[in-house]
Amino acid sequence: MYKIGDKVSYPMHGAGTITAIEQKTILNEAKDYYIIKVPVGDMIISVPVDSAEKLGLRPIIDRKDLDDILNTLKAEGEDINKNWNHRHRDNFEKMKTGEITDLAEVVRDLKILSKERTLSGGDRKMLNGAMDLLVSEMMLAYDVDQEMATNKINKYIFMEEE
Repeated sequence: MYKIGDKVSYPMHGAGTITAIEQKTILNEAKDYYIIKVPVGDMIISVPVDSAEKLGLRPIIDRKDLDDILNTLKAEGEDINKNWNHRHRDNFEKMKTGEITDLAEVVRDLKILSKERTLSGGDRKMLNGAMDLLVSEMMLAYDVDQEMATNKINKYIFMEEE
């Protein structure tokens, strides 16, 4: 069970801080909900406490484990020139896992592709969504602002010196 102040990540929504645990009644059923504030987009999420784990709620990555994510970002991209539909489906499945390494792969591969050619509308939307999710977790793990987290991601993907 999480407590107020814990930093967590919720698949497809991003990382945030639990700001409250509230009881809500929906369809005549009272349940406790984690109230999570996500810094990217100033989003507020409610997640039922009793099904949080099943829904993929997890603690954010430890700062010491961020090296693995940074190595994923600077690794050679996967075959990103495949059919748009297959690429979109594969990337969406990775994003749904809620695993930060999968998310880093999606961001890396689409960022690399964007340097090679103009992204389709679907790819651009996928990249923006994945980037927001990755940035939100890195912001909380590194305790930096959105711009600094975004810059760090881009530097590692494109192998620029910090």
